[in-house]
Amino acid sequence: MSQPEGAELEALRARREELRRQYLRAPGDRPATTTRGIHHVAFICRDVEETIRFYQEFLGFPLVEIVENRDYRGSTHFFFDIGNGNLLGFFDFPGHDHPAATETIGGVQHLALSVDASRFGAAREALDAAGVEYVGPDRGVEDSLYIHDPNGVPLELYQERLGVFNGERILPGDGD
Repeated sequence: MSQPEGAELEALRARREELRRQYLRAPGDRPATTTRGIHHVAFICRDVEETIRFYQEFLGFPLVEIVENRDYRGSTHFFFDIGNGNLLGFFDFPGHDHPAATETIGGVQHLALSVDASRFGAAREALDAAGVEYVGPDRGVEDSLYIHDPNGVPLELYQERLGVFNGERILPGDGD
């Protein structure tokens, strides 16, 4: 896939600025959101135990529930605590093929998880020690590590406070 260049790139940039002017409201002019937040994000896994080991033992997200999926007999539905009342959920679907994850329309480009500086450093050391491949600060983004979980789910460990993007607060709150 090639990136746009020349006139095509300029047209895309102009369109983005048009959308910003039309839809992006100043913080004081934005209405309150209509939800309380994300209850959970759910992904499909190939192997329940491998997924538990990766998220709980390797990344440090406590497993907080494991039950049978109410929509598919024999399927396991389980949740990890990822902080601030947010849950990361998984299902397995025994008997189904599980093709490799792909970046496509309707798919997940990545899940960005906020970590502080000490966790960021510890994660990088753990990834290096375990031989887990990642894309990180060497690509010019100093505060992100991109990895894939055992199911191919793309994750970003993002050394940025909640509600902040590129060092700028975009949501109210303290972000810690």
